Amino acid sequence: MRILKKYLYITFGVLLITISLEYFFFPNDIAAGGVSGLAIVINKLTGISVGILMIAFNIILFLIAFIFIGGGFGAKSIYATFALSGLLWFFDTFIVPYPFTENYILVVFVGSAIQAVGLAIVFNENASTGGTSIIAKILNKYLHIDIGKSLLLSDFVVTILAIYAFGPDKGMFGLISVFLTGTLVDNVIEGFTIAKAVFIISSGSEKVAQFIMSELGRGCTYLDGRGAYTKEKTSMLFTVVNRKQFIVLKNKVREIDSNAFITVTDAREVLGEGFRDIDEE
Repeated sequence: MRILKKYLYITFGVLLITISLEYFFFPNDIAAGGVSGLAIVINKLTGISVGILMIAFNIILFLIAFIFIGGGFGAKSIYATFALSGLLWFFDTFIVPYPFTENYILVVFVGSAIQAVGLAIVFNENASTGGTSIIAKILNKYLHIDIGKSLLLSDFVVTILAIYAFGPDKGMFGLISVFLTGTLVDNVIEGFTIAKAVFIISSGSEKVAQFIMSELGRGCTYLDGRGAYTKEKTSMLFTVVNRKQFIVLKNKVREIDSNAFITVTDAREVLGEGFRDIDEE
C-alpha cells in the first residue's frame, strides 16, 4: 500500500504536468524548458518527430540517472516518464486539447503554476518525469543546489534555442515560465516537507512528554541544562512535529503549564521514523 500510494502521487503529479503542456504551452508554441520543449524546438528546425526525439533524449538521460542517482530513482522515473508520454498521447488522440487561453501572460503564469505543483509532487517522491529534470536531480544531489534552481539552469539552454526557433516574444515568455516554474517548485516542495522543531522548558515536562509520545505519536528527547539565573538544573524537551500537530501541542502545553517557555523553528526537511525515510535520499 505504501508503494502504491507513492505511484498514485506520481500519477497525479504527471497528470498536472500533462494539463499544463496540453492546454497552455504546446498550443501556444511556448517551449518552457525540458525535453518536451527541446523536442519542439528541434522539430521546428529539422522536422524530426517530437516523439522520437523525446525517446532518444530520455534513454540517454536515464542511463546517466542510473549511474549517478541509483536504481530506485530510475524505476519511479521510468514509470513517470512513460505515464507522461501515455497521457500526452491519450489527450492528443481522444481529447484533442485546445488552448485555455491565447494570452501569453496567463499561459505563462497559470501554466507554470500547474506544472510546478505537478513537478514538485513527482520530485517529492524521489522521481522525475525524465528529461532535464534528471539533470536537475543530479545537480541537487551532488552540488546541493535547490531542485528549482537546478531545473532553471538545465532548462535555460532550451529557452535560448526557443528564441531562435519561435521568435523573441515566445522564446522570452518560455524563459519567464522556466524561471517561475523553478521558483515555485522549491516553494511547493518546502510546503510538503517542512516541519516544526520545538524546544519546551516546563515544570510539567513529564506530562508534556507523555502527551507527545502517546497522543501525537512522536518521539521526544530531554536535553539537560542549568538555568543561568537560578543556577538550578533543568531539562529542555525537544521534539519535531508537523504543523497541525504543533497547534495541538501548543494548546496542550498551555493547558499543562501556562508559564512554560516554548521555542519553535522551521525544520525544512526531516528524515527518519515518522517522517520521510532516510534511505529515499
